[in-house]
Amino acid sequence: MAQNAGTLLSFCSQPLSVEELIFIQGIAEDFSSLGRTEIANTVCELLQWVRPTGKLKTVECRAFLESLQADGLIRLPPLRPQRCGQRSAPPATPLGAFGAPLEGSIKDFQPLQLEPVSSADDQALWREWMQRYHYLGYRIPFGAHLRYFVWVMAPRPIRVGALQFSSPAWRMAARERWIGWTEPARRHNLQKIVSNSRFLILPWVRIRNLASSALALAARRLPDDWQARYRIRPVLLETLVDPGRFAGTCYRAANWIEVGRTTGRGRQDRDHRRHDVSPKTIFLSPLTADARSCLCAEVTP
Repeated sequence: MAQNAGTLLSFCSQPLSVEELIFIQGIAEDFSSLGRTEIANTVCELLQWVRPTGKLKTVECRAFLESLQADGLIRLPPLRPQRCGQRSAPPATPLGAFGAPLEGSIKDFQPLQLEPVSSADDQALWREWMQRYHYLGYRIPFGAHLRYFVWVMAPRPIRVGALQFSSPAWRMAARERWIGWTEPARRHNLQKIVSNSRFLILPWVRIRNLASSALALAARRLPDDWQARYRIRPVLLETLVDPGRFAGTCYRAANWIEVGRTTGRGRQDRDHRRHDVSPKTIFLSPLTADARSCLCAEVTP
């Protein structure tokens, strides 16, 4: 899959630049705890290695990555043993158990901080909390992602919530209308959008204005963190809210914009095969004043 003539590499007959190779090396290193297919998904998402239908070239990308490893250009995680059935849910542990109640106003617990989830122990706790306390449970994210714990620092530091940001939905008609971009611009700029795919305030925490304050803090911090990890600076955040469960109050309080509803196919349904997912309310949060013009910019030849 990888062709090497001197220093020339190509993927599916397209030349691979030095910058792209360095980027792939960074992804393989930063996500060494993931499987090879998950790493291939992330690379395809960020480099827009897709078929005309929009489906990721995951199979080709994985083979390409393995050929790069054979040439000594990257290091991939070891092959995982094949497992039958579904991946087991994160186990319940004493660390993830229901905590002591916290009640009051955000001013009584400030300052608020976000902590990137990095260590293996923190990853395990993040997954456990999502599985036990988020109504959607824990799922392996699709493509690029960053995770955070939410902390309050007074009267003592304690974790009170968790966030995940990940790759955007492939298409959402209401989002596309709000942006106003052309199809070439969408394909070129899609990865400048990041999805808030999980948001959890722990159920024993009842701190007024905590959720909206955490969202506002994340909007300020995420662009730098995402750019440092993926070399792409996002200009727009998106999220999907189930109107049967939530009104999106904390998103509105954090100045997110409601732009419409999904069609009910699911955020990564590139081939129009799913029609059993309930429609969700779409909220957007521009990260820059010129977010729409940034996303509408087309590639110049």
